[in-house]
Amino acid sequence: MLIKEFCAENFTNIPAAIHNGAKRIELCDNLTVGGTTVSPGVMSETYDYCHEKGITVMSIIRPRGGNFVYNDTELKMMAEDLTTAKERGTDGIVIGCLTEDNWIDEEAMLEFIKLSDGLQLTFHMAFDELSIDDQFKAIDWLAKYGVQRILTHGGKAGTPIMDNIEHLTKLVDYSDGRVIILPGGGINHENCEAVATALNVTEIHGTKIVPLDI
Repeated sequence: MLIKEFCAENFTNIPAAIHNGAKRIELCDNLTVGGTTVSPGVMSETYDYCHEKGITVMSIIRPRGGNFVYNDTELKMMAEDLTTAKERGTDGIVIGCLTEDNWIDEEAMLEFIKLSDGLQLTFHMAFDELSIDDQFKAIDWLAKYGVQRILTHGGKAGTPIMDNIEHLTKLVDYSDGRVIILPGGGINHENCEAVATALNVTEIHGTKIVPLDI
């Protein structure tokens, strides 16, 4: 069965998404900047509603739009937001931190991995900022420390997803089940089956991954 992860901006479209086949929710705010952390109130209501429906919720931990290089103050904000999401009942965390020289911020990520103990972990599209060679090294590093998924478009933002199938296939093959490669960006309810078949994956992500009419 194909797991369709619906990328939700707040709670508004979550009931319709679940009704139309979403099996997991990525909970965000401010999708115009790529997604930021929602308020504690949105967290609580979303977790309660989704869990009543048997649906898993992954909560993005991101204090702002822009790049993925965070200063100490921002990292403290992220740690507090992560702790709040965990206490209020999230099933998992979606997070990603990079260094100024464009590698995984290992110190920050190890701290967040420790804080999120017991939760699922997805490394988000900060992954796509890495060089091609470093993406394969990143798979090794993330697998080593127990990250379950990597959300990736497989190419530059805005490129058609089908143009990135070759590279995504290489990532899937290299991960070899150690980490789930979760394709996203430009995937919708009309092309998701074709993308999943082309990549031989069982999980897929998007803001239009299911219809939103009831």
